Amino acid sequence: MKKFDIIFFMKRIYFILGILIFFLLILNVNAATLDNQIQGILNILKNLFQTSTQVQQNQIQNIPTSTSFQVPNSFQIPNIVLDFERAKIEAVKKVAPAVVSIVATKDIEIIQRGFFIPPDLIPPEFQEFFPREFFYEQQPQKKTEKRKISSGSGFIISEDGLILTNKHVVSDDNAEYTVFLNDGRKFKAKILAKHPADDLAVVKIDAKNLPYAILGDSNKLELGQTVIAIGNALGEFQNTVSVGVVSGLRRNITASDNYGNIEQLESLIQTDAAINYGNSGGPLINLKGEVIGINTAIVSGAQNIGFAIPIERAIKMLEKVKKTGKIQVPFLGIRYIILTEEIAKIRGFKVDYGALIEGSGSIPGVVPDSPASKAGLREGDIILEIDGEKITKDNTLASIILNKEVGQKVKLKVLRNNEKEIYIDVILGERPEEIKY
Repeated sequence: MKKFDIIFFMKRIYFILGILIFFLLILNVNAATLDNQIQGILNILKNLFQTSTQVQQNQIQNIPTSTSFQVPNSFQIPNIVLDFERAKIEAVKKVAPAVVSIVATKDIEIIQRGFFIPPDLIPPEFQEFFPREFFYEQQPQKKTEKRKISSGSGFIISEDGLILTNKHVVSDDNAEYTVFLNDGRKFKAKILAKHPADDLAVVKIDAKNLPYAILGDSNKLELGQTVIAIGNALGEFQNTVSVGVVSGLRRNITASDNYGNIEQLESLIQTDAAINYGNSGGPLINLKGEVIGINTAIVSGAQNIGFAIPIERAIKMLEKVKKTGKIQVPFLGIRYIILTEEIAKIRGFKVDYGALIEGSGSIPGVVPDSPASKAGLREGDIILEIDGEKITKDNTLASIILNKEVGQKVKLKVLRNNEKEIYIDVILGERPEEIKY
């Protein structure tokens, strides 16, 4: 019998009992007889209730179950989760000692106005007690004061104090830079090299036996791979750690710094690991504790969209610095726009990829006396490939050229006059310092 049926049945029994007692009272049954009658009725009801309850319990015990659930004495976390957590912790421990703060200070001119009180604020009878110059504005006093103007991060890559960071962290040539280590020591920094076309710089401090980070391979990165960003958030919170994944590869952005400098950065790693202000120049690492990127930019107004320069670019820069003492950037000498399907359709081109050589305002499409000019490239030419590598919006001409060497000969596949495909050999030159595009 179901639970509700029992309840319904009991309600009806009590209702009948109430009616019987009522009639017994009406019939003037004596108290002893009435008590015996009521007691008998209650015994009957008691037996009925016990029988129903026993049936219900038997039915509950006989309900079939597909599975039996047993609560364990202690909840066991899967080993794979524990291994993942341990990998993150060990990776941070491995790299954190090599992460540094880079603080820029500069002599700032401060103008102090002279103190004075207007004469009409002091009664004439009291003015004789004050020096005359007290009532006249003094000449402003100029002085300089050394102040902190910016800060960023970096990481040590050799035990003798070689440090990688962003170019925008050390962009002010008139500033002095101090490197602060995790152990509290500080050193005056020397800027060895700043990349002309990338947000990379090499800094040196005079120290020995320093902890340093191991550089990994950014060419093997995959979407969804776990990465960890380390840096000194807001220039105050040392060794701030944030965990995320690689959310994009080969991203191209236009970045700007606090000084208004604008730079095109290409083929970047996109990550949702939080990169805060002050984290610029810090390492982006994998779970092995290897640096696979350099934190460089964030999207203002967005949540957790940051970008890092692949470490391979920094490795090539370091090789050039060691080899030549400076950073040599290969140079073709053109201005261009990347063709897309939409642009090709609007302008009637037969191809929807490549780099269209095109000037802007007073800047010509082909730089005079450049490798491109000497090789015979013309404005309106569309460079389709470089050494067989197709040029697209995700694989731009600039990113391909950056992987070449100064003095290297490259073969260009060119569409001329929107009709004929030709091949042109070009010997890449060194990018002049005055070229900013």
